[in-house]
Amino acid sequence: MAKNLLIVESPAKAKTIEGYLGKDFLVKSSYGHIRDLVKGDMGIDTANDFAQTYEVPADKKQVVAELKKLAKEAEMVWLASDEDREGEAISWHLYETLGLKENKTKRIVFHEITKPAILKAIESPRTIDYNLVNAQQARRVLDRLVGFELSPVLWKKVKPSLSAGRVQSVAVRLIVDREREVNKFNAAAAFKITARFSTGKGKEIVKAELPQRFEKEDDAEKFLNDCINASFRISSLETKPAKRNPAAPFTTSTLQQEASRKLGFPVSRTMQVAQRLYESGKITYMRTDSVNLSETALTAAANEINSAYGQKYHQPRTYKTKSAGAQEAHEAIRPTYFDQHTVTGDSSEQRLYELIWKRAIASQMSEALFEKTTAHIAVSSRSEHFVAEGEVMKFDGFLKVYLESSDDEETEDSDNENILPPLSNGQELLLRVMNATERFSRPPARYTEASLVKKLEELGIGRPSTYAPTISTIQNRGYVVKEDRDGRNRSFGSIVLEDGKVTKATKMEITGAEKAKLFPTDIGEVVNDFLVEHFKGIVDFNFTANVEKEFDEIAQGLQNWTKMLHAFYTPFHKEVEVTTETADRANGERLLGVDPATGRNVYAKVGKFGPLVQIGQVDDEEKPKYASLMKSQSVGTVTLEDALEQFRLPFHLEHFQDKEVSVGVGRFGPYVKWGEAYISIPKNEDPLSVDQVRAEAIINEKITADAPVAHYDGLPVTKGTGRFGPFIKWNDLFINVPKAYNFDNLSDNDIRELIAKKVEKESNRFIQQWPEEKIAIENGRWGAFIRFGKDMLKLGRNPATNEKYTPEELTVLSLDDVKKLIVEQVPNAFEPKAKKKAANGTKVAGTKAAAKKAPAKKKAVAKKK
Repeated sequence: MAKNLLIVESPAKAKTIEGYLGKDFLVKSSYGHIRDLVKGDMGIDTANDFAQTYEVPADKKQVVAELKKLAKEAEMVWLASDEDREGEAISWHLYETLGLKENKTKRIVFHEITKPAILKAIESPRTIDYNLVNAQQARRVLDRLVGFELSPVLWKKVKPSLSAGRVQSVAVRLIVDREREVNKFNAAAAFKITARFSTGKGKEIVKAELPQRFEKEDDAEKFLNDCINASFRISSLETKPAKRNPAAPFTTSTLQQEASRKLGFPVSRTMQVAQRLYESGKITYMRTDSVNLSETALTAAANEINSAYGQKYHQPRTYKTKSAGAQEAHEAIRPTYFDQHTVTGDSSEQRLYELIWKRAIASQMSEALFEKTTAHIAVSSRSEHFVAEGEVMKFDGFLKVYLESSDDEETEDSDNENILPPLSNGQELLLRVMNATERFSRPPARYTEASLVKKLEELGIGRPSTYAPTISTIQNRGYVVKEDRDGRNRSFGSIVLEDGKVTKATKMEITGAEKAKLFPTDIGEVVNDFLVEHFKGIVDFNFTANVEKEFDEIAQGLQNWTKMLHAFYTPFHKEVEVTTETADRANGERLLGVDPATGRNVYAKVGKFGPLVQIGQVDDEEKPKYASLMKSQSVGTVTLEDALEQFRLPFHLEHFQDKEVSVGVGRFGPYVKWGEAYISIPKNEDPLSVDQVRAEAIINEKITADAPVAHYDGLPVTKGTGRFGPFIKWNDLFINVPKAYNFDNLSDNDIRELIAKKVEKESNRFIQQWPEEKIAIENGRWGAFIRFGKDMLKLGRNPATNEKYTPEELTVLSLDDVKKLIVEQVPNAFEPKAKKKAANGTKVAGTKAAAKKAPAKKKAVAKKK
């Protein structure tokens, strides 16, 4: 038995470290946290200094039992979880749960998984840092309390099954506020004047622009007319050197931003790939807000730059961390070995590693040198001057390796590589063409995942370990969606002066198109407004940033964590109580106007099944009429005209192939109904525009798509694309088609192979089945389990042997025994559902309640115009 037991969080990390240590060390993984707060209000005792009650989840009991056994047998236990607060808390949980002794336990940390780093860490162990543990505890407790107390308020006042979180609510507010800024924005138009001149020497061209813009079309047209017979000359010429410096090496947030911009990675994917690179020893720790590089790293970078590019490309640099609360780690994200320009692994790992390598190596390279020329061009008939700018690179420096991207959206007609020909003061230029183009001011840009991370960091909200989960959570909760949106057509004026003639034209362009942007959903806006109104502190940017600073102070031992929680929780809990008692229900309701046909009010709001429009009120004599909003519409922006259009749905068309045809909007979006079949209308297509011809085309496309592409064992094979990608369907089996196959051109052999694999897999899936009971024993990825309806339940141990069930034992396990195992985990699984009871306790026998709750008072009916 090994003398030393070293425990890390992940199996991949354990495997890498195991290769660096000798036979005296056994390296094991805890598979993340081994215990968590018990669920419900039993987890935190607010009356007893926020004392916590922890439990080991069922899926971790075996891991804990194994680690306990190994810890007892070892002479020394080394806790080697990550060096941030979360990692420190994991070590503390291991220490407490495994019952470790202080004299037999050592804590080690390292920011890279290399042999020298591991051996150095073992030479300089420490004890558990309880300041870091307390900071993590404070965050965990505060976030649990916020979620646990706010969520029931949202269930009661907004909609069931909603939830709220401290940092997530602030992130949603940022996105909601930005969306409203965009929607309120009124674009201002002005004419931009550009010109192309010739020097008269061959193909030499000078591109120039007038610095000022004309708000009126007449003024722009007059300027061009004044230039018909004008002469143009260089009135001043300035040439000066310019330089550009490299960006600092990556922190967590800058890595997430740059991977989003350059590689198109969502922040969650960036962190998953970075985690794999770290655990395999290829990069340093990836949760950090430091831009420092160690002396070892600086030396290694210098050697590689001198070797690969030459000494003139090397310029040692040190960077200072701007974040006041930088504490997550002590070094920037960098490759562990600078001489490895790339690594083995999947394409994601290679691309992210190369990005990290380039950024780190570029940070230690020379500045790029340029020569920038600015020419002013005088117009003989006007007082204004054109300006032409050009830039020539004299030395590429760090640009040989890397150029940082920007979140700023490119402006129209941008030309970043304008090179001017040789020019001289007083030189005459010949006008080739002059354009006056109507341009429009732009609204603030909607957030991407990358720009949201940047904004959160600027505000001091969240920390390196929280950015990715925050952005994932607000999308998973349905408060925010990330999607592309089509633009709309917009006309703009164009005036051209060419060959001595001025011509005018009206042209069209697409504006407002968005790619991978974050949009608030209607329910996200309603929840945000409710929290802003009733819980200002929770969604206040400064308040949330100050909470983060207090966590930092706890981590540094400057503040008591329980006092900090008392100061937060006492007023917050009172706020929850008051809001629960006094706040009205929230549904984002807007009065849009009056229905001309009935004279009744028209509202937009969020209902039980999503956003809708409503004609009339609950307390009217005539029942209200409802219509769902389309996905492209929102409660906050829908107009009265668009709302009334929704009541045309569903509408009927002529029969097609002896079946009824209608168009409507359902839970999953707009559809064409043909007989009993519902066929989705393509995304971004207005269902109100679907006529008989278009409906028949959609139906025919569906018929073609559903037509068999082959037959297997006498049964048809069809194909389609679903939520999880392309698939083929045979004999009621849905079979995913991997990327290795050409889905558009599947051969008969491909289809036979895919079906055969699926059939073989399915044959091994079920050990026993009781379809009528909706119970089965199945083989799973992590072993056999019980499927009860949609639930996946554990089998536990065989009480006769106190060991895991063997495959043979599972084949003869009776239904009654399986039901007992189910009841142990779902106590009421087989009890008949209780019938609804009236308020006095007597059973309701199909009669309606005697009285309804009085509806909330509505605003006065808007007057007809």
